[in-house]
Amino acid sequence: MEINRPWKEQSFVAFDTETSGAWPVGCDIVEFGAVKWSQGREVEHLQFLIKPRKKMTDFIIGIHGITNEMVEHAPPISAVIAQIAEFFKGSVLMAHHAPFDMGFVAIDLEANRLPFPTEPVLCTSLLARKLIHGTENHKLQTLVKHLKIDGGAAHRALDDARSCLHVGLHCLEKLGAEATIENAMKMQEKPLRWPDYSVLGSNPTLRAVHEASTTGSRLEFLYDKGTAPRQAVPMGLVRNPDGDFMQAFCLKDHSTKRFYLNKIRDAVIIPGADFELPSSGD
Repeated sequence: MEINRPWKEQSFVAFDTETSGAWPVGCDIVEFGAVKWSQGREVEHLQFLIKPRKKMTDFIIGIHGITNEMVEHAPPISAVIAQIAEFFKGSVLMAHHAPFDMGFVAIDLEANRLPFPTEPVLCTSLLARKLIHGTENHKLQTLVKHLKIDGGAAHRALDDARSCLHVGLHCLEKLGAEATIENAMKMQEKPLRWPDYSVLGSNPTLRAVHEASTTGSRLEFLYDKGTAPRQAVPMGLVRNPDGDFMQAFCLKDHSTKRFYLNKIRDAVIIPGADFELPSSGD
């Protein structure tokens, strides 16, 4: 894709995910929505409810309103991920807080042996922070109200994808008609590359955290400069431009903590140590 052409010559796909929890690997996509914009209008959309591996908590259901009954007969992500990948092709991609959505989608692409998209990604949250001023914050719903966008149902994937698209288009308009996707990518500063969200590569720490998160097993490791092994139950794995981390229930402190992957050493899974996490809102 030629990212140095004026942005009005490009097509865009804005996408959004609603999930069973905050942490990729340990949690799942339960709804996916996307809209395609070309030559000044919406030309296509995609929306799926998706059945997660585990039932959702009341806390999570309270956020997006998608109940366990609504997804009980929905297809698994493996049945629709190829269609999602096909929908992405040939368009500039947009998401609000893109690393979150990319983290979830990348895991399912990788698990189903599909290649990562090569299309550029714009984060409308990062762009809005640079280009939209006078707002209390840059959450999607705040921007929807500020820009007087018809946001539909908040925290439902298709409506949020449409809201994201219009926030992104507003940001590009502020850059000017001759601005390019390359200009927008430079403005958001943080690199957003799909391979950076891989969890099944050759890094042994990543693979250990991935397996423990998937199976609910305990992970034993050395952390930072410590010399005494500690154990935790990973809840998820976040690959992030600001630093990759494992969200886990620490068995030493009996609390949920964030462990940065670049500080974890000698991680090993404790065989047969399947562990039931305490109920929480995370």
